[in-house]
Amino acid sequence: MAPIPGSGLAKGLAVTLRTMTKKTVTEQYPDTLPELPPRTRGVIGLFEENCTVCMLCARECPDWCIYIDSHKETVPPTAPGGRERSRNVLDRFAIDFSLCMYCGICIEVCPFDALFWSPEFEYAETDIRDLTHERDKLREWMWTVPAPPALDAGAEEPKEIAAARKTAEKLAAAQAGPQEPQGGES
Repeated sequence: MAPIPGSGLAKGLAVTLRTMTKKTVTEQYPDTLPELPPRTRGVIGLFEENCTVCMLCARECPDWCIYIDSHKETVPPTAPGGRERSRNVLDRFAIDFSLCMYCGICIEVCPFDALFWSPEFEYAETDIRDLTHERDKLREWMWTVPAPPALDAGAEEPKEIAAARKTAEKLAAAQAGPQEPQGGES
């Protein structure tokens, strides 16, 4: 069957009319900030105290956009007669966001929870060379990371917390020591 002349035009106008009658969803961005979902992936924040300079994030990054420099420092023994230990000290931690593809592999592989997703998204620069952010800027973004969601009320207590609680109770009982019987018991 041959198409009716002008039916394509009528369909196009119908779509236009349908769209014109709907409410607009445009947000006036610079004037009003958007309401972001709680787990928005904006930028990567660094919690420097947890970083042990293990280099896993830099090694696993498919874009090689994480730059880490460190040096070794000797730590005196904690107990008399102990031996000195060496530890890595972080000198530089930088991420080049012009190369980063926001895959999150660095956050997933970090065994010490030093990297987190921050909902910050306003870090545009006029020069591409300024998109390499050093650890001080990454630390600033760390404070914008939302707290993790609370556990379900009926959820089972994590094994680590249960083990820590039992150990604390045993230590408290040991510190209290054996108690003598009170009253007139003989």
